[in-house]
Amino acid sequence: MSIFKDCDIRGVYGEELHDDTGLRLGKALSRRLAGRIVVVGGDLRPSTPALKAALIEGLVWGGCHVIDVGTVPTPALYHAKRTLDAHGAVMVTASHNPARYNGFKLMVGDRPVTPEALEGLARDMAQGAFVPGLGTVRTRHVMADYARALERAFPRLARRRVVVDAGNGSMWDVAPGVLRRAGQEVVPLFCEPDGSFPHRSPNPAIPAHLAALRGRVREARADLGIAYDGDGDRVVFVDELGEVQPADRVLVLFLRHALAEHPGGGGRPPAVVYDLKASSVVTEETLAAGGRPLMEKSGHAFIKARLLDEDAVLGGEVSGHYFFGAIGGDDALYATLYYLRVLDAAGLSPSRALSTVPAYPITPDIRVACPPEEADAILAELERGLNDRPIDRLDGVRARFDHGWALARRSVTEPLITLRFEAHTEEELARIQERVRVASPRLARLLAEAGL
Repeated sequence: MSIFKDCDIRGVYGEELHDDTGLRLGKALSRRLAGRIVVVGGDLRPSTPALKAALIEGLVWGGCHVIDVGTVPTPALYHAKRTLDAHGAVMVTASHNPARYNGFKLMVGDRPVTPEALEGLARDMAQGAFVPGLGTVRTRHVMADYARALERAFPRLARRRVVVDAGNGSMWDVAPGVLRRAGQEVVPLFCEPDGSFPHRSPNPAIPAHLAALRGRVREARADLGIAYDGDGDRVVFVDELGEVQPADRVLVLFLRHALAEHPGGGGRPPAVVYDLKASSVVTEETLAAGGRPLMEKSGHAFIKARLLDEDAVLGGEVSGHYFFGAIGGDDALYATLYYLRVLDAAGLSPSRALSTVPAYPITPDIRVACPPEEADAILAELERGLNDRPIDRLDGVRARFDHGWALARRSVTEPLITLRFEAHTEEELARIQERVRVASPRLARLLAEAGL
């Protein structure tokens, strides 16, 4: 697969991308950002320092004025971009991918990078379409200011015992510190910095990765468990019973609170953006709370762009990304503090709060290894085989049924096809899944080979 994904650049370090990738990317970006301020940060992966140094060399060669903010979570880089009046930002990270991966998250102006912009960068890097300039580089420590901004935004939170599972990633220090200063009793778990991620996968969105957190919450009789991804822009919550809380249902708790704080006036109702993998409950609850539900493609750049375009109050993905109009983007630590505020306002424990959110039978992401060409053939087969149902092609094929839906899409970061199903009853869920298998014999064979 290409290292140029829909939302970022990502691949296996030493195989799919190299230090020279960083150098050439810096030079290509300089064609768009020469003479402008660009903030650069990186995560804890062993390959990050070399990639980051090469990127900065390319940016300076091309005439950019780089502010190196060091090793930071991705949300701290975004905060630095806002407060330092920078025009561009680059984070060296592979986010939730395993340690052997690395890559780059990009912003040019106030917008996340688009697939078209990434294609343009890929062409420039391949052709060597570079223009030399005279840039500069300086360092700036931004973590203390980032932490203070969060603490100011969430004063007077009720005290709780919380287990913080940083997964040895970028939130290892700032999350426990901010939460303590916000009045929480913090029980740390995997809060030693180690970009090889020795204790668990950097992806907390898969419940199997959170066994240690679930056990520690029960053992410590904690009120909440909090798990961050590798670069600190995703968060997954575990309730006081040790149960993982689905991100789309947590989003419902968030949107109820947000829409109560921002009721619609005479104009358009306030918007909530969510990815097409989210439960139908998000749509229903947004409407019930007086909001405007907006479905969008999965991927942080797509959700963030829609949040900005629609001046939305809130956004979310089932992966654990939460986006806030107040900060113009996503931040897992901001989301953590926001959840504590939501619980304070409700006067409920996490499990009791989530029990107020309706739940339909829904599958987790069913991820099946599949070459991109085969995935495209399956999607075409599904579109033909389900042509009697309303179909959304926002991202892959999402077929709507009377009491549920089915989604098949290509992963934007890995050679996989991802499936997800929801229905109002278990019987309807089984019927929808069987209808999808009949509609695509290719998919049925792939699932059978995978034992699914």
